[in-house]
Amino acid sequence: MLAPFLIMLREGMEAALIVGIIATYLRRTGRAAWLPAVWAGVLFAVAASLFAGAALQAVHAEFPQKAQEMFEAVVGFAAVGILVSMVFWMRRAARAIAGELRRSVDAALSAGAGNGWALIGMVFFAVAREGLESVFFLLAIFQQSPGPQAPVGALAGLLVSAVLGYGFYAGGVRLDLGRFFRFTGGFVLIVAAGVLAGAIRNLHEAGVWNALQAPVFDLGGVLPVSSVLGTVLSGLFGYQEAPRTGELIAYAAFLAVSLSLFLRPPARTEVSR
Repeated sequence: MLAPFLIMLREGMEAALIVGIIATYLRRTGRAAWLPAVWAGVLFAVAASLFAGAALQAVHAEFPQKAQEMFEAVVGFAAVGILVSMVFWMRRAARAIAGELRRSVDAALSAGAGNGWALIGMVFFAVAREGLESVFFLLAIFQQSPGPQAPVGALAGLLVSAVLGYGFYAGGVRLDLGRFFRFTGGFVLIVAAGVLAGAIRNLHEAGVWNALQAPVFDLGGVLPVSSVLGTVLSGLFGYQEAPRTGELIAYAAFLAVSLSLFLRPPARTEVSR
């Protein structure tokens, strides 16, 4: 439950930060009349994300067993790629994101007769990006952690981010966003390592990857996945009581590379993409 909560809190905070910057800029520049276009863009983005998630889940349900395992592997690899991209993009873009969004707003509202649609489109694509990232992550997590805890955690994270986002906009909430994104970024990478190991397991179950399948150790008698602590560790970090060699190598190698790059001090010349 904690993993989807923190991931959706981070994703929701990114979206809320983007929308809050745009809405505040419009209000402070005397263009508050355009705020309904911002909310319309947000609603369209949420609807598109929900539709994409429902469509992917419906397609997955129609597959035979081995095809389902392959689908879950593909979703897992996609989720890892998206999560890593999200973490490192925010690391690079955090300092310049406000100025970039303000320039985009000015460009959208100078588009002439269609400036309302231009603003809606700008907000839609900014928020939909976060929504689609969330869809792939949640699909991967729900597949590896069946039960109501993961959806409840995700919903709670989204609700908390919405409340905090409104607090930013209203000016009543102050938060060290740099520290927040650093902390959650490191946590996301650990979660992504577990998703990667799970995707490799799905490849084996689909009959595609059969190398390095010897168990490294077996903690089933000490800390089974079915136990309370095992369930928590599985949901947070992708814990398996008897991990295969390939899964453990991928998990360790991914964390070694991604965390070393993430914790490295950013170069002063880094700019947002």
